[in-house]
Amino acid sequence: MLRIKRVPTVVSNYQKEETEEAAAAARRVSGCGRNCLNKCCIQGAKLPLYAFKRVNKFKTEMGVHGHEVREPEPPVAFLDSLVLGEWEDRVQRGLFRYDVTACETRVIPGQYGFIAQLNEGRHLKKRPTEFRVDKVLQPFDGNKFNFTKVGQEEVLFQFEASEDGEVQFHPSAPIDVENSPSVVAINVSPIEYGHVLLIPRVLECLPQRIDRDSFLLALYMAAEAGNPYFRLGYNSLGAFATINHLHFQAYYMALPFPIEKAPTKKIISTGSGVKISELLNYPVRGLVFEGGNSLEDLSNTVSDACICLQENNIPYNVLIADCGKRIFLLPQCYAEKQALGEVSSELLDTQVNPAVWEISGHMVLKRKKDYEEASEENAWRLLAEVSLSEERYQEVNALIFEAIARGDDANGGVAESVIGEADAKPKSGGEVDAINKNSCPAMVSGTPECLVLHGSRYCGLMIRYCFYKLASAMTY
Repeated sequence: MLRIKRVPTVVSNYQKEETEEAAAAARRVSGCGRNCLNKCCIQGAKLPLYAFKRVNKFKTEMGVHGHEVREPEPPVAFLDSLVLGEWEDRVQRGLFRYDVTACETRVIPGQYGFIAQLNEGRHLKKRPTEFRVDKVLQPFDGNKFNFTKVGQEEVLFQFEASEDGEVQFHPSAPIDVENSPSVVAINVSPIEYGHVLLIPRVLECLPQRIDRDSFLLALYMAAEAGNPYFRLGYNSLGAFATINHLHFQAYYMALPFPIEKAPTKKIISTGSGVKISELLNYPVRGLVFEGGNSLEDLSNTVSDACICLQENNIPYNVLIADCGKRIFLLPQCYAEKQALGEVSSELLDTQVNPAVWEISGHMVLKRKKDYEEASEENAWRLLAEVSLSEERYQEVNALIFEAIARGDDANGGVAESVIGEADAKPKSGGEVDAINKNSCPAMVSGTPECLVLHGSRYCGLMIRYCFYKLASAMTY
């Protein structure tokens, strides 16, 4: 258990929009005058550097012969001393917009234990969204707010792979402008203790879209933290990301998230050993990924699924849990429903934008009335509006599994399907046919067309997914 003293936050004006007159005056002094991460101030700057060790396997408690594995002690405790210790330092320096430690928080009675937080100041002081919410992929716009504009004092450290294969920490290391470092910075509008941002290759100014390298970096950060109460999250554009500059969020909360407690049913295992399941009895439909022969195998499978959603303009959220060993992928449609006028005024009045943390069960509420009346039923009602319909969810899953199959085939994998237990009433033959056709974009007249078109190992996972849906429907 962590034992770090919480210090009251001094509300700060950092990251406030500056006037043209103030900006011009600052530039006359030195650079832009804000000591930011942009080229005007970055030359010659130094920041702490945490160099992590690349690993091919997940950390385990016991070795191959049953002997305890003892990793050498890192030069600095990544979560306790570095992330949260530096975060506390920024608290005392007054770099946050409000005091998140003063926000009331309670566990809502019920089966799942949704967590309610009253955060009345966040929506007033948080930076507004500056782009379209109907496009998941949008080009980076340097005129909009981005993370090169934050002050260097908001950056906790650089986070890079070690060159010699061992964990290293350098309290002051030059910023390699040519190779664009990844950095961890505070979220000045936090929703929980230790709320930080992981910004991959910050100087490349990447738009908010996942790629294989960036997602693997996020898993390495979760693994380095080594604490199941420290999770990372990702929001795509259209799923309530508010800044179009590639970033992940993370924070520490010593409670299980409701989504982590939800039951699952295994669908399939990929050739690289990644087990893919679907959530059961949870208001938001989604997939759960775990296992794999290596951290990179798991990362590639999930990132391939994310890339597929991006390219098909499907908003989504990702939760990285259990030290990077368990990942939840949640396509959603709340913003779309808002635009179509399909969300009730009662839900809209709460002003809650259900992003990854809300979907995971941490309900950040902006009105005292909603906090006092918070119930499992109310949380369920809100999150049910986030979820895709069953029909649309199956269509999206078909796209995801096709993308994963391509990636699996490229790596020489062979999929193994596992049909989980069913717990619902049987479906009619017509319903089975409908599910069969909707489960694969290449399904024609009940026959997987991909068998005819490809006939290769690439089709294996996709065909098995189709058969899984068919068999599941028959057993319902």
